[in-house]
Amino acid sequence: MKLELAEKQALVIGSGDEISEAIVFALLEQGVVVAATYEYQNEFTTSLTTRLEQANNGSFAVQVKASDEQAVADLAARIQQEFGHLDIVVNNAAIISHATIQELTLATWQQTLNTNLTSVYLVTQAVLGLMQQGGSIINVSACLAAVGMRGKSHYTAAKAGVIGLSRSLCKELGTKGIRVNVVAPGVIQTRDMGDLSPEQRGRYAYLAALGRLGKPEEVATAILFLASDLSSFVTGATLPIDGGVGGIAAF
Repeated sequence: MKLELAEKQALVIGSGDEISEAIVFALLEQGVVVAATYEYQNEFTTSLTTRLEQANNGSFAVQVKASDEQAVADLAARIQQEFGHLDIVVNNAAIISHATIQELTLATWQQTLNTNLTSVYLVTQAVLGLMQQGGSIINVSACLAAVGMRGKSHYTAAKAGVIGLSRSLCKELGTKGIRVNVVAPGVIQTRDMGDLSPEQRGRYAYLAALGRLGKPEEVATAILFLASDLSSFVTGATLPIDGGVGGIAAF
């Protein structure tokens, strides 16, 4: 069985990180035309922009604040002009920080929910008219949404909201032939893990049934499955990509 994604058109709302980069690269390798966004410029967005330009198939990268209503509307207008329609939407705008409930400021709470959750609402609403029958929306949550973690109440609330929003969207959009699913990564090996000690990394690896941390590419391949017709009767699902960690004892 083949993914058969060649020449499909995708929008990837990214975070300027290795996971977003892996998602875009995986789609490009399948022949997908990709519009990718990022909020802040860094080494990953530079690499991403170069790769999209080299694809020479109409793919492009653009700096967009996905929690800004007008910026998202402008993005949708550009995609309509350049692509005409969309087959795949991946919502992966994300921000994470650590603060106990006593330390958590309203500004941090609002920024976290706007970036992680409100962006999904805004993007989905803005591009829905561009999606065709058989389209697939994949929203990126986190395994923490199900188990929680000290100092991450704002982040887990936002990511749990992504799951709830997706469950409702799948019921609204199912009659249009559009599927909505969620991937929920666990601890993925990225450069952002630099603040974790070797002991902490070892603990997370130990908790996984597979005995290791995940890779950005493993998130990307799960998204390829949900974007393809191989998952044509899968909607409203949350797919954990956590190596079998599961359970409240994980965190």
